[in-house]
Amino acid sequence: MVLPCALPASTPVSEVPETHLASPFSDFTDQVFQNLRRADQRRWAGAYLAGLLITPGKKSVRRLAGAVSASPTAVQSLRQFVSLSPWDWEPVMDELTRWARGHGPVSTWAIGRAVLPKRGDRSVGVHRYFDPASGRTLNCQLGLGAFLGIGALQVPVDWRLLLPAPWTEDAQLRRRARIPDEIDHRPLWAQALDLVDTLEARTSPTAAPVVADMSDDPDVALFLRGLSQRARDFVVAVPQHLKVLPVGERTPGAPEPVSARAHISSGNADSVLVTAPDGRRQHTQLRSVLVRLPGARPGATPEYPYRIFTEILPESRPGSMWITSLTHQRLDNVASLATHRTGTTTAVAGMERHFGLLDFEGRSFPGWYHHMTLVSAAYTYQRLTHRPVPRHMPCCPAPLPRNSQERLHLV
Repeated sequence: MVLPCALPASTPVSEVPETHLASPFSDFTDQVFQNLRRADQRRWAGAYLAGLLITPGKKSVRRLAGAVSASPTAVQSLRQFVSLSPWDWEPVMDELTRWARGHGPVSTWAIGRAVLPKRGDRSVGVHRYFDPASGRTLNCQLGLGAFLGIGALQVPVDWRLLLPAPWTEDAQLRRRARIPDEIDHRPLWAQALDLVDTLEARTSPTAAPVVADMSDDPDVALFLRGLSQRARDFVVAVPQHLKVLPVGERTPGAPEPVSARAHISSGNADSVLVTAPDGRRQHTQLRSVLVRLPGARPGATPEYPYRIFTEILPESRPGSMWITSLTHQRLDNVASLATHRTGTTTAVAGMERHFGLLDFEGRSFPGWYHHMTLVSAAYTYQRLTHRPVPRHMPCCPAPLPRNSQERLHLV
């Protein structure tokens, strides 16, 4: 399928009249890609984005190129743009965040994961990972994403690729994957905090609470403490065995930490009406209790208490365990925020099915971030506007540089 054009395919992009390009889609690409320093990069960014939106089925670079251009060099130019061209994805994500915020109030900052199965060991960051959602150990890349909750949607506006220690400690692997010198191995909780800090810098003074599923992270207490130090409210799913301190019990000496699962049995049971982001409502039985986190520095001012809560399931089966700083809010409101966790799963599944999330080898560090940025932009544009890509886009953006000297610069 070749994208139809109202102008001949040979017409240079520089000669396309400005009115010919005017559309919500071109307005979007003009804003999101405005910081790419070269005009040819901006044009190919728009072409790649259009390809993701209109190409049915698998989104290989060859099929994307065939959908947006009749030029025989389009495949090479698109592949070079996403894999080799040295454009900075962070300003693109900054503008994507700004554009998304213009489409409605932000109710949550959600942290979600993308598990990208891979064959072999050539893709950057690939490793063996136990995926709790599928219950299987996979050979995959693991991406951690930041999502803005806008209405019933969660839209992705930033990513972190989790690099296991072997990928950052092996000089040959680093060189092969073009991992920048300043990038080092960081655990899941630290990457999640980094995403929170990035959103804070972009959206301040937005007061949206952080929603995340960290129920498989043994170091989740470090994440919670980091959020508390940043005065950031949160609703976070945690392991059942998370150590907590009882609140209000009069015991001699310092209280001993206990597991959240053991302690919540002493909590109050309530029937609450939980409202999902799409408006569906359901009565749910919850048990909750106030706690503190162990590990405060000696002499430090006591922290405000937190609330742990869990759903009461039939046959005493354990439900997801949550902890929140929003102790001043009604439990039904807090439990409703927890349902936003499923929004990131829905978004990632949609990106996989319709936007080519899994259709890229991702062998290099910059290439992985380029592709995730472009897929996120395509998903966010379509979900927040529901507009088609105009069929009068220019077919043939100017080819990217091909001479050897510039190619060396691109690598």
